[in-house]
Amino acid sequence: MTKKAIIVGASGLIGSNLLDILLTQTDYDEVLVIARKKSKNKNIKLSQLVIDFDKLDDFKDQITGNVLFCCLGTTRKATPDLADYRKIDHDYPVKLAEIALENGISQFHYVSAIGANSRSSNFYTKIKGDAEDDLKQVGLKSLQIYEPSLLIGNRKKRRMIESIASILMTIINPLLLGGLRKYRAIKAINVAKAMFKQSLKNKVGIQIYTTDQIQKRA
Repeated sequence: MTKKAIIVGASGLIGSNLLDILLTQTDYDEVLVIARKKSKNKNIKLSQLVIDFDKLDDFKDQITGNVLFCCLGTTRKATPDLADYRKIDHDYPVKLAEIALENGISQFHYVSAIGANSRSSNFYTKIKGDAEDDLKQVGLKSLQIYEPSLLIGNRKKRRMIESIASILMTIINPLLLGGLRKYRAIKAINVAKAMFKQSLKNKVGIQIYTTDQIQKRA
Protein backbone atom coordinates (compact mmCIF):
# COMPACT_ATOMS: atom_id res chain seq x y z
CA MET A 1 0.00 0.00 0.00
CA THR A 2 1.47 3.35 -1.03
CA LYS A 3 1.69 6.23 1.42
CA LYS A 4 1.30 9.85 0.43
CA ALA A 5 2.33 12.91 2.42
CA ILE A 6 1.08 16.41 1.73
CA ILE A 7 3.08 19.46 2.77
CA VAL A 8 1.95 23.08 2.75
CA GLY A 9 4.57 25.74 3.42
CA ALA A 10 7.46 23.75 1.97
CA SER A 11 9.48 26.86 1.15
CA GLY A 12 9.78 27.98 4.77
CA LEU A 13 12.46 27.16 7.31
CA ILE A 14 10.75 24.11 8.81
CA GLY A 15 8.88 23.13 5.66
CA SER A 16 11.98 23.02 3.46
CA ASN A 17 13.76 20.75 5.94
CA LEU A 18 10.70 18.53 6.22
CA LEU A 19 10.41 18.26 2.45
CA ASP A 20 14.03 17.10 2.20
CA ILE A 21 13.36 14.41 4.80
CA LEU A 22 10.16 13.22 3.14
CA LEU A 23 11.85 12.95 -0.24
CA THR A 24 14.95 11.12 1.00
CA GLN A 25 13.32 8.66 3.40
CA THR A 26 11.45 5.62 2.11
CA ASP A 27 8.42 5.80 4.42
CA TYR A 28 6.37 7.86 1.95
CA ASP A 29 6.03 6.89 -1.70
CA GLU A 30 4.65 10.24 -2.86
CA VAL A 31 4.99 13.78 -1.55
CA LEU A 32 2.54 16.44 -2.69
CA VAL A 33 3.59 20.05 -2.24
CA ILE A 34 0.81 22.63 -2.25
CA ALA A 35 2.03 26.13 -3.00
CA ARG A 36 1.40 29.36 -4.86
CA LYS A 37 4.39 28.81 -7.13
CA LYS A 38 5.94 25.73 -8.69
CA SER A 39 9.41 24.79 -7.48
CA LYS A 40 12.26 23.53 -9.66
CA ASN A 41 12.64 20.35 -7.62
CA LYS A 42 12.46 17.33 -9.95
CA ASN A 43 12.50 14.52 -7.40
CA ILE A 44 10.68 11.46 -8.72
CA LYS A 45 8.52 11.24 -5.56
CA LEU A 46 7.44 14.86 -5.77
CA SER A 47 4.16 16.12 -7.20
CA GLN A 48 3.08 19.74 -7.05
CA LEU A 49 -0.26 21.50 -6.85
CA VAL A 50 -0.14 25.23 -7.57
CA ILE A 51 -3.17 26.95 -6.12
CA ASP A 52 -4.82 30.16 -5.04
CA PHE A 53 -5.21 29.69 -1.29
CA ASP A 54 -8.23 31.99 -1.30
CA LYS A 55 -9.97 29.36 -3.44
CA LEU A 56 -9.00 26.21 -1.56
CA ASP A 57 -12.41 24.62 -2.14
CA ASP A 58 -11.72 24.63 -5.89
CA PHE A 59 -8.76 22.28 -5.31
CA LYS A 60 -10.03 20.09 -2.48
CA ASP A 61 -10.57 17.03 -4.69
CA GLN A 62 -6.82 17.03 -5.40
CA ILE A 63 -5.82 17.31 -1.73
CA THR A 64 -5.72 13.64 -0.81
CA GLY A 65 -3.25 11.45 1.03
CA ASN A 66 -2.40 9.92 4.39
CA VAL A 67 -0.79 12.82 6.26
CA LEU A 68 -0.96 16.61 5.86
CA PHE A 69 1.87 18.75 7.25
CA CYS A 70 0.92 22.42 7.59
CA CYS A 71 3.98 24.64 7.94
CA LEU A 72 2.34 27.86 6.80
CA GLY A 73 3.38 31.12 8.43
CA THR A 74 4.35 34.67 7.65
CA THR A 75 5.86 37.76 9.29
CA ARG A 76 4.67 41.32 9.78
CA LYS A 77 7.41 42.50 7.43
CA ALA A 78 6.34 40.14 4.64
CA THR A 79 2.62 40.64 5.31
CA PRO A 80 1.96 44.05 6.89
CA ASP A 81 -1.79 43.85 6.25
CA LEU A 82 -3.23 42.23 9.38
CA ALA A 83 -6.19 40.70 7.55
CA ASP A 84 -3.85 38.98 5.09
CA TYR A 85 -1.63 37.90 7.98
CA ARG A 86 -4.59 36.24 9.68
CA LYS A 87 -5.51 34.44 6.47
CA ILE A 88 -2.09 32.81 6.25
CA ASP A 89 -1.65 31.96 9.92
CA HIS A 90 -5.25 31.07 10.75
CA ASP A 91 -7.76 30.82 7.90
CA TYR A 92 -5.76 28.67 5.50
CA PRO A 93 -4.64 26.09 8.10
CA VAL A 94 -8.18 25.71 9.42
CA LYS A 95 -9.62 25.33 5.92
CA LEU A 96 -6.94 22.76 5.07
CA ALA A 97 -7.87 20.82 8.21
CA GLU A 98 -11.52 20.81 7.17
CA ILE A 99 -10.55 19.49 3.74
CA ALA A 100 -8.33 16.87 5.37
CA LEU A 101 -11.27 15.67 7.47
CA GLU A 102 -13.60 15.58 4.47
CA ASN A 103 -11.08 13.67 2.36
CA GLY A 104 -10.18 11.11 5.03
CA ILE A 105 -6.61 12.30 5.63
CA SER A 106 -5.85 10.57 8.91
CA GLN A 107 -3.21 12.93 10.34
CA PHE A 108 -2.84 16.72 10.43
CA HIS A 109 0.46 18.18 11.71
CA TYR A 110 0.46 21.91 12.41
CA VAL A 111 3.35 24.25 13.20
CA SER A 112 2.21 26.77 15.80
CA ALA A 113 4.45 28.72 18.19
CA ILE A 114 5.45 28.86 21.82
CA GLY A 115 3.00 30.92 23.85
CA ALA A 116 0.09 30.39 21.46
CA ASN A 117 -3.00 31.60 23.31
CA SER A 118 -6.28 32.93 21.93
CA ARG A 119 -6.54 35.24 24.97
CA SER A 120 -3.09 36.76 24.42
CA SER A 121 -2.72 40.50 23.88
CA ASN A 122 0.13 39.78 21.47
CA PHE A 123 -1.08 39.70 17.87
CA TYR A 124 1.16 36.80 16.80
CA THR A 125 0.53 34.47 19.73
CA LYS A 126 -3.21 35.28 19.67
CA ILE A 127 -3.54 34.27 16.00
CA LYS A 128 -1.65 31.04 16.64
CA GLY A 129 -3.87 30.40 19.66
CA ASP A 130 -7.00 31.10 17.62
CA ALA A 131 -5.77 28.65 14.98
CA GLU A 132 -5.08 25.96 17.57
CA ASP A 133 -8.53 26.40 19.15
CA ASP A 134 -10.31 26.19 15.80
CA LEU A 135 -8.24 23.24 14.60
CA LYS A 136 -9.24 21.34 17.72
CA GLN A 137 -12.90 21.84 16.81
CA VAL A 138 -12.58 20.37 13.30
CA GLY A 139 -12.78 16.78 14.56
CA LEU A 140 -9.63 15.37 13.01
CA LYS A 141 -8.69 11.80 13.86
CA SER A 142 -5.13 12.90 14.66
CA LEU A 143 -4.12 16.51 15.27
CA GLN A 144 -0.50 17.11 16.26
CA ILE A 145 0.53 20.64 17.14
CA TYR A 146 4.14 21.80 17.44
CA GLU A 147 4.96 24.90 19.49
CA PRO A 148 8.63 25.68 18.88
CA SER A 149 10.37 28.67 20.39
CA LEU A 150 12.94 30.65 18.38
CA LEU A 151 14.00 28.73 15.29
CA ILE A 152 17.63 28.33 14.31
CA GLY A 153 18.51 27.67 10.68
CA ASN A 154 19.58 29.16 7.38
CA ARG A 155 16.76 31.30 6.07
CA LYS A 156 16.51 32.42 2.46
CA LYS A 157 16.03 35.95 3.73
CA ARG A 158 18.23 36.84 6.66
CA ARG A 159 16.56 38.72 9.51
CA MET A 160 19.06 40.71 11.55
CA ILE A 161 17.06 40.62 14.78
CA GLU A 162 16.59 36.85 14.54
CA SER A 163 20.27 36.35 13.75
CA ILE A 164 21.27 38.27 16.86
CA ALA A 165 18.65 36.44 18.92
CA SER A 166 19.94 33.07 17.69
CA ILE A 167 23.45 33.91 18.86
CA LEU A 168 22.17 35.06 22.25
CA MET A 169 20.00 31.99 22.67
CA THR A 170 22.92 29.60 22.16
CA ILE A 171 24.37 31.23 25.28
CA ILE A 172 21.11 31.37 27.21
CA ASN A 173 19.79 27.90 26.28
CA PRO A 174 21.85 25.98 28.91
CA LEU A 175 20.48 28.31 31.59
CA LEU A 176 16.86 27.48 30.77
CA LEU A 177 16.16 24.50 33.00
CA GLY A 178 13.06 22.72 34.28
CA GLY A 179 9.87 24.37 33.11
CA LEU A 180 11.87 26.96 31.19
CA ARG A 181 13.22 24.36 28.74
CA LYS A 182 10.26 24.98 26.44
CA TYR A 183 11.63 28.48 25.77
CA ARG A 184 14.95 27.21 24.42
CA ALA A 185 15.79 27.98 20.80
CA ILE A 186 15.61 24.94 18.54
CA LYS A 187 17.03 24.03 15.18
CA ALA A 188 14.39 24.01 12.45
CA ILE A 189 15.74 20.68 11.19
CA ASN A 190 14.92 19.14 14.57
CA VAL A 191 11.31 20.34 14.39
CA ALA A 192 11.09 18.79 10.92
CA LYS A 193 12.60 15.51 12.16
CA ALA A 194 10.12 15.35 15.03
CA MET A 195 7.18 15.97 12.71
CA PHE A 196 8.34 13.23 10.37
CA LYS A 197 8.94 10.69 13.15
CA GLN A 198 5.62 11.43 14.85
CA SER A 199 3.80 10.90 11.57
CA LEU A 200 5.04 7.30 11.52
CA LYS A 201 3.48 6.47 14.90
CA ASN A 202 -0.19 6.73 13.89
CA LYS A 203 -1.19 8.54 17.08
CA VAL A 204 -4.84 9.50 17.49
CA GLY A 205 -6.39 12.44 19.29
CA ILE A 206 -4.78 15.81 19.96
CA GLN A 207 -1.12 16.11 20.94
CA ILE A 208 0.73 19.36 21.62
CA TYR A 209 4.53 19.47 21.75
CA THR A 210 6.55 22.38 23.16
CA THR A 211 10.19 22.93 22.26
CA ASP A 212 11.61 20.56 24.87
CA GLN A 213 9.17 17.82 23.83
CA ILE A 214 9.93 18.42 20.14
CA GLN A 215 13.65 18.11 20.84
CA LYS A 216 13.14 14.71 22.53
CA ARG A 217 11.28 13.43 19.48
CA ALA A 218 13.71 14.72 16.85
